[in-house]
Amino acid sequence: MCNLCPFPNLHLSDEPMTGMLDTDSSESGDSPAMEGNGDGFLPDLPVLTHPAEWTMDQVSGENRQVCSRKLRNASERNHKDNMSEAVEQQRDPAQAQPPIVAEDGSPANMELEESKEMTEQGEPVEVPAEEPAVPTEPLIPAEYEKLVKGCEENPEDFNGWVYLLQYVEQENHLGVVRKAFDAFFLHYPYCYGYWKKFADMEKKHGNVQVAEEVYRRGVQAIPLSVDLWLHYMSFIKDNADHEDPETPGRIRAAYEHAVLAAGTDFRSDRLWEAYINWETEQEKLANVTAIYDRILGIPTQLYSQHLQRFKEHVQNNNPKHFLSEEEFVQLRVELAKANVAAAANGEGEEATPAEELPPGTEDLPDPAKRVTEIENMRHKVIESRQEVFNQNEQEVSKRWAFEEGIKRPYFHVKALEKTQLSNWKEYLDYEIENGTPERVVVLFERCLIACALYEDFWTKYAKYIEGYSIDGVRHVYKKACTIHLTKKPNIHLLWAAFEEQQGNIAEARRILKALEAAVPALAMVRLRRVSLERRHGNLEEAEALLREAIASGKNTSEMSFYAVKLARQLLKVQRSLAKARKVLLEAIDKDQASAKLYLNLLELEYSGDVQQNEVDILACFDRALSSPLPLDSRLTFSQRKVEFLQDFGSDINKSVHLQYLLSNTMNECFRTSETESKRQRTDEHSGSGHMMQGDVQGNNSAYNYNWYQVSPMIKSSVKHCFTPNLLQ
Repeated sequence: MCNLCPFPNLHLSDEPMTGMLDTDSSESGDSPAMEGNGDGFLPDLPVLTHPAEWTMDQVSGENRQVCSRKLRNASERNHKDNMSEAVEQQRDPAQAQPPIVAEDGSPANMELEESKEMTEQGEPVEVPAEEPAVPTEPLIPAEYEKLVKGCEENPEDFNGWVYLLQYVEQENHLGVVRKAFDAFFLHYPYCYGYWKKFADMEKKHGNVQVAEEVYRRGVQAIPLSVDLWLHYMSFIKDNADHEDPETPGRIRAAYEHAVLAAGTDFRSDRLWEAYINWETEQEKLANVTAIYDRILGIPTQLYSQHLQRFKEHVQNNNPKHFLSEEEFVQLRVELAKANVAAAANGEGEEATPAEELPPGTEDLPDPAKRVTEIENMRHKVIESRQEVFNQNEQEVSKRWAFEEGIKRPYFHVKALEKTQLSNWKEYLDYEIENGTPERVVVLFERCLIACALYEDFWTKYAKYIEGYSIDGVRHVYKKACTIHLTKKPNIHLLWAAFEEQQGNIAEARRILKALEAAVPALAMVRLRRVSLERRHGNLEEAEALLREAIASGKNTSEMSFYAVKLARQLLKVQRSLAKARKVLLEAIDKDQASAKLYLNLLELEYSGDVQQNEVDILACFDRALSSPLPLDSRLTFSQRKVEFLQDFGSDINKSVHLQYLLSNTMNECFRTSETESKRQRTDEHSGSGHMMQGDVQGNNSAYNYNWYQVSPMIKSSVKHCFTPNLLQ
């Protein structure tokens, strides 16, 4: 639990926000359970309405199919048997009248009903048992299935979700409304307007308790949304039982939850004003003063208006009404001491008009002094709050420029302007350096509403929280990776690394595996999985992951990439030269035009005793030189072969012969190329060509051990005259 969060009851929960109602609620008969990633942000809110009378089983796919099938069968049977009779019965008003009940509780017209079951000859007729009545549930429209499929295939298409939600609102099909909104909130829980729409639709269908559950889920998913809190509070007050004496206490508790969650937001003034107005309506003036004591110390956009309204509150009411008992007594004692001191010095004050006096002041000798005491109390109350206001004003002025730069404080899928991103970054840096941890956390939460789709801010938040709460870091990563950035690899890799640092190897393994399933064919993810297994001694699993990657490669290039990684794993970690060589040779058979494979095979052979491995090394060179590699690549291998024979070869004849062939071929190629180029050059360019010729011939006068420094011109020339003799 993060002890530095700005809300006393706030903690960072590990539970992911699913945005779904509990589908098992039908078994208990209770209202659908609520889940949300914001459970840790808020205490349990008071429940003001009656339990819901529906469960998710009523709209499940299986029950919907059963209901539809029975309804269709019944309809067909009635249509075939007696359509005309059914029409007559519907038109007959008598059929709509309730049955007459006898004294014993049985229908009085039972005999008449039974007589209908007899034929004219008096023989009984078997009447098939009617199927039990089932609640009618409209079939799911085909258009809904089409829109849902599009959203499932591309959940990042926000417009697709908007079309889906608009469609279900128009259709007014409660079952699909719930499914659509629940699926939407799994991806976009920060869209506070849709939480209200969902709650309004539930209320429209008479599901007040379910509507309240929707609001609760909403404020838990986005606890800093002042607008959503205001809608929720209006809903609570409109649907509360005002005859219940406990209702005011429940509403007050809900307001407390609201200001604890969102009251420190810079734009939370409307929420505080709503709380103050409600307490004023309840004539709880002392509570109003207590609320002002809190808001006057919080940097908000309308901070100056709060002080002005507080002064009006003090001037328009008697201190005995708007002060707590403790503060009232304390002020009386302080003023009494001041009066004694003034009397001792011979000072006095003129009387003011009479006014209702606080209890216990009737024994004062002079009524004018009693009125003066009330004014003095008001003055002392305002003076003490003025000091808090002045300090708060300084804090507001320090942040005003940053707040003015925030043009879009709400969530949207559209990209933010660079100036907006820079403003958030600078604001966070300032708050981290100068603010309290509580204010830093609140600012991060505000920032991540507007910048939810940017990895940098999530990683910055996790890095900051790491110094205070491990669970807080885990909460940040989980919220980012499971909701907002499901396909961004970097944040997932950081989360996996964090869990590995904490010793949660299984969780790190799960994160990487889930990321690879969400974003397949990412080499960095597969290699991170391999590294994880290798670090913890699971060499067989690491090898299996690489072999699986080779087998599932989409092309030869990808297969060759993983083959090189596997060969290095086998050679450097598992110390198996033979297995590593086999992997590379198999890869070369499939991708003979990959110079990287030949180079890695050559490096592998070089890693042992070069004198003992001379045959294998030369075989590697010959394999590369006889491959379909480009000519310039084969020239590179030719020079490296000469270098190897010169440095480590046991037969000087091979070295001299190969060097002679290589030198003659390169010179001949150069002369041929130079002759052709002279025909196309002007006289002034031919001079520079001779200078280049002299330099190159000078370089070729001796063996060039730095094969990688061969002139590109020479490599180009070799393409025209490279002979198979160099392959011998």
